[in-house]
Amino acid sequence: MKINIFGSTLQAAVFAGLFAESGHHVEWCLYPSNCDETQTPEYQDHHVNQLIEKQQKTGFLKRVTQQQCDFKHDVLLLSYANTEYALAEHVIQRLAQHDSSQQKLIINGSTFGLHETEKLSHLCPQHLWAYLPDNIQEGNALNSVLQMQKIIVGVSNDPTAKMITELLRPLFPAKQQYLFMPILDAEFTKLSISGMLATRISYMNDLANVSEKLGIDIQNVQHGLAADNRIGGSYLSPGAGFGGENFSHDILTLSNTVSATGVKSRLLDQVWSINEQQKEILFRKLWNQFQGDLKGRKVAIWGASFKENTNSIQNSSIHPLLKALWAQGVVVYLHDPEALGAIENMYGQREDLVLCHDQYQATQNADALCLLTAWKQYWSPDFAYLAQHMAHALILDGRNIYDPDYVKAQGFSYQGVGRA
Repeated sequence: MKINIFGSTLQAAVFAGLFAESGHHVEWCLYPSNCDETQTPEYQDHHVNQLIEKQQKTGFLKRVTQQQCDFKHDVLLLSYANTEYALAEHVIQRLAQHDSSQQKLIINGSTFGLHETEKLSHLCPQHLWAYLPDNIQEGNALNSVLQMQKIIVGVSNDPTAKMITELLRPLFPAKQQYLFMPILDAEFTKLSISGMLATRISYMNDLANVSEKLGIDIQNVQHGLAADNRIGGSYLSPGAGFGGENFSHDILTLSNTVSATGVKSRLLDQVWSINEQQKEILFRKLWNQFQGDLKGRKVAIWGASFKENTNSIQNSSIHPLLKALWAQGVVVYLHDPEALGAIENMYGQREDLVLCHDQYQATQNADALCLLTAWKQYWSPDFAYLAQHMAHALILDGRNIYDPDYVKAQGFSYQGVGRA
């Protein structure tokens, strides 16, 4: 098939690469239209970048501007960020201006909220419309698609389902891999999945806070829960709160959707409240450790992105932590392998924020080291070096990546999240 893909999201990149690899002819158009076909965005996932580069060389994937875009293709995939509805609307308006008797398949892969695919379809009702939930995981983008056991697709009729099946057949060859449902149901399912995952995380964080009071190691509890095949081990890691633009957006959208029906969702409110409080857990531990005497202290932070393998700081726990520390007169020395540029763009030059391009530079004479993002390079630090160069041998592990007994044996005071 010949496919137009619109948008610069990770989902757009993944499907551009996978469709081209499968033999489809793909024209990928980013917005705005001042990009030429030689410009390719760089994603944090190098496997995605390699796939895109390879498929561009084969000729199956071509970068185009909006002016070059050929609306005579069989399939259009809209893959925009949740704040870019106007861009999707603009594309469909342009499509409507092209007089064509050819019936196309238009797939909305953007997570705008409920009824948004329907609103777009009213601009071009003569075409086949579908909704494809964006479940791409940053840092594991290709596998998050290729390893799906079932793919959820919202469709309005059988012809749409048949065309979707043919489009995705190289990736999902078995008919039982498709879970078709009405478009609105699929939109709500997408939001509900994020809500369920967030609930698991917040539940574990709630248990972790209780575990600390009882002298119980939450990691034992986590492993026990994961061993029960009714529960499984996904999204059971306690920590300093979740973030991310899409994940947080989904949960707030779901909560607002439920509220709009006149039903109060106490569960969703609690999930969000627990998470927002959890983002301040390292500050509370630091406050207790120094009995509120924080003014003028130096704190090292490892990690700023909302998760490893991404440079995104959208809704990251770094923001409430920085604000709380600065309010107490703390000077922060921050390291992150990828997100320092985003931090600098957001906060600019400050005397109480020093951006360090070496993780050990950040710890020089530090009163504490706060681990906020579980980047792999943080997992096995030089503890001897840290003990020698930090003012206080204190590690606050916001992702529970260290062995408490081992760290304490190196001469450190150690506190994790729910660790005994």
